[in-house]
Amino acid sequence: MSSARQTNPLWHPFADMGAVDGDRCVITRGEGSYVWDEDGKRYFDATASLWYANFGHGREEITRAVADQLATLDSYNLFGYYANKPALELAERVSALAPTPGSKVFLGSGGGDVVDTAVKIARSYFAHTGRPEKVHVIGRVQGYHGTHGFGTAAGGIAVNAEGFGPQPPEFSHIPYDSADALEAEIQRVGAERVAAFFCEPVIGAGGVLLPPDGYIEAVAEICRRHDVLFVADCVIAAFGRLGTWFGIDRWPVKPDLITTAKGITGGTIPLGALIVAPRVAEPFFTGAPGAPMLRHGATYAGHPVACAAANATLDLYERDGLIPRGRELEKPLADALSGLSSHSLVGEVRAGLGFLAAVELRADVLSGDPGAPGRLQRLCREEGVLVRPVGKGVVVSPPLIAAEPELDLLASALPRALDRLA
Repeated sequence: MSSARQTNPLWHPFADMGAVDGDRCVITRGEGSYVWDEDGKRYFDATASLWYANFGHGREEITRAVADQLATLDSYNLFGYYANKPALELAERVSALAPTPGSKVFLGSGGGDVVDTAVKIARSYFAHTGRPEKVHVIGRVQGYHGTHGFGTAAGGIAVNAEGFGPQPPEFSHIPYDSADALEAEIQRVGAERVAAFFCEPVIGAGGVLLPPDGYIEAVAEICRRHDVLFVADCVIAAFGRLGTWFGIDRWPVKPDLITTAKGITGGTIPLGALIVAPRVAEPFFTGAPGAPMLRHGATYAGHPVACAAANATLDLYERDGLIPRGRELEKPLADALSGLSSHSLVGEVRAGLGFLAAVELRADVLSGDPGAPGRLQRLCREEGVLVRPVGKGVVVSPPLIAAEPELDLLASALPRALDRLA
């Protein structure tokens, strides 16, 4: 019997373990845009694992950088005045790329870490500038900001907060596509109480929901006018997914905080980076007696091996010219999926902004079979393509190195899987 069929104590994230146990797809190898399971079957990794394998799998440059760092300094913390060279280099490089010159960089273990850090810094900033009552955080319906405490509360996918008891107070949510709704919510709560607004440039895990024209500029201006910190959650959008370094820099706005992770190491080692604009960081950097200390940080923040992987990753993005690929490939991806709009099971195809897309099933299909997205994922897998079931359908976010053969494979596998689902 295959080891995938044996009972194993591993508890998977976001999984129905009664269905998963004994039916695992065990991935054993990756190379380029493809991965292989333990039975030797090859799959096009059309999700870049979990939105992060931007240059695919098996890059020797990162392996060497990690091995060299392990041989030099395998670990040491950043608390207090300690530092390591890879972390210092990474902070310099990320700051230099940030939309606002002079930005500071706070490192964490992943996206969830830096989202919670963003909430704490936003509130702490106002507390240390004489406005401690500014603690309220506004998120968007269908927004996703990880699964830590504040991230769960800021996120707007209701089922992700069910069963965990009361959520932290001072969080609320508005429709994802209405700038007027943000204005109204700030007025309802009171601008004197609102600390931050969380906004994904393109909502990812909530279903690849694209912002209406002018939306990003409008919400940034509303935040500026009411002195609410504009937090751009770019954990998915950054490092080429939207064709720019951070995703939010496709628009002429300057967020107060930018959360990043995933693509910063291509997913090779967990790492997150929060970019903090100078005015928000300033109270913590005065050096004056009694200046505030941010009493917050992860054990593995700025881990030298993770930072070495990130520096090697940034080298690859620059050397191979991968950052613009997210914009260059958005139309070919949209074209590859355009024929699905007429399929009898499909309600909508969302694509055309960055190298990611969603295929949403019709409402009557979902009402008759709520598990249809999961079944469609399985059928795509049988066709040799890995997609992800999200909400009302499936989403794709291929590696930035994907080319015409991979898009052709996606364009043929999805309709076959839909036909079999029908």
